[in-house]
Amino acid sequence: MFKSSKILLAVLAVVMLISAVGCGADETVNTSATPDQEEVPDKQEVRVVEHAMGKTEIEGTPERIVTLYQGATDVAIALGVKPLGVVESWVEKPVYKYLRDDLGDTPILGLETQPNLEEVAKLKPDLIIASKLRHEKIYDQLSQIAPTVTHETVFEFKETVELMGQAMNREEDAKKLLLDWDHRVADFKEKISAKLGDEWPVEVSVLNFRADHARIFITGFAGNILNELGFVRPDSQIKAREEGNVILKLTTKESIPSMNADVFFTFVSDGEDVQEAYKEWTNHTLWKNLDAVKNGRDYMVDDVAWNMGGGLLAAHEMLDQIYEHFGLEK
Repeated sequence: MFKSSKILLAVLAVVMLISAVGCGADETVNTSATPDQEEVPDKQEVRVVEHAMGKTEIEGTPERIVTLYQGATDVAIALGVKPLGVVESWVEKPVYKYLRDDLGDTPILGLETQPNLEEVAKLKPDLIIASKLRHEKIYDQLSQIAPTVTHETVFEFKETVELMGQAMNREEDAKKLLLDWDHRVADFKEKISAKLGDEWPVEVSVLNFRADHARIFITGFAGNILNELGFVRPDSQIKAREEGNVILKLTTKESIPSMNADVFFTFVSDGEDVQEAYKEWTNHTLWKNLDAVKNGRDYMVDDVAWNMGGGLLAAHEMLDQIYEHFGLEK
């Protein structure tokens, strides 16, 4: 009996020792972990984007985007992102018709030339797309709200695509959009050359009529696209471009001959005064003697696609209209 008791006590002692060792091991494992060693999500990559106003650090893939010029709003939609807030359109207010289905009830943040900074801040964006041309004076304030990148102008749509692709961490999407555009340009050149033969390339003028004057657009959004498509300009417009002119402003009917070209692309804004002025210019004898008018190649086009939109989607719409005016299959 006594011997059995001693054996039982010995067994219990061994069991207790093993338990103690086990507990000690568990405690060692538990206490070795510290808060800073616990698993935490990896920090998102920080990229540095160069733009017209300097360099901006942007973390990860921004989702809350504010666009402060028309071309940027257009390109955001092209990239598959609905902006958090946009500025009011120049015509067809509050936003252009071709973007309304995609923008829906997106908040309007004031004018392109004067966005409401308080309203921008309320949206808590993680990226702002702006323009040095429009927003240089408020760039520092915008940058205090969120990382801000700027384009030099508002009408170089391909550069806007590249900039936004970098800033939004969607570079591959941006490259594909630009490649698709290049394919369409090549297709147009092939088809227009085949149709017109020796007549190609043709001289073109881009005309716009206002209430108190007329304009010839030499460069800018439409002008640059026409140059890329292979159209040429009359010598007088080439000279004006070399002198740094974006448009030529014509204030008298006697200047109508300076419009002359093989083809006119003309856009006219709404408004009775503008429509009346257009009739006066185009009923003038000098107008009727212009080559494009005599040959039936004075094409009326959409001012939003050709001048106001400023983005990739607008550029495609402009190209669609050119295909149609020349009877080419898209």
